[in-house]
Amino acid sequence: MTNNENATQTAAKTAAQTLAPAPRLNFAKAAPKAFKAVIGLDSAARDGLDPALVELIQIRASLLNGCAYCLHMHTSDARKAGEDEARLHMVGVWREARNFFTEKEQAALDLTEAVTLVHQGGVPDDVYARAAAHFDETELGHVLALIFTINTWNRIALSTAKVAGEDERQA
Repeated sequence: MTNNENATQTAAKTAAQTLAPAPRLNFAKAAPKAFKAVIGLDSAARDGLDPALVELIQIRASLLNGCAYCLHMHTSDARKAGEDEARLHMVGVWREARNFFTEKEQAALDLTEAVTLVHQGGVPDDVYARAAAHFDETELGHVLALIFTINTWNRIALSTAKVAGEDERQA
């Protein structure tokens, strides 16, 4: 490595450290029972759902909530599971790119938006009815639980300043 390359890397590391948020609470260690309860809900919510759909829901909610930590984690998970790169790029604009998603996925993405942005007027009846037309009662319960869970994870990551690109599941 040349002196110039070494200096560039050092400058990049210094800039990243300067921009990094101050360390915050480690939620898993500070509230282990609550953390385990969220893990349990997450695991139960996924039960019986298509793994690709699970990732799409988590990606959409993370985009809406501005959670870079969860967005990075779930796009990485989706890629590892074989998700098409083009679909990942279209999740944020799925309404304009409907041809990338099935009707069932569109219904789930619509419901994800309504629940995630519930403060903007609740979950409209037509959005709920569309989801209910594509999922049986058990599946719909699991989709809702998954949406609740990813919104909780987003809030944990944002509140504790998790850094995108780091995956504590690997630790």
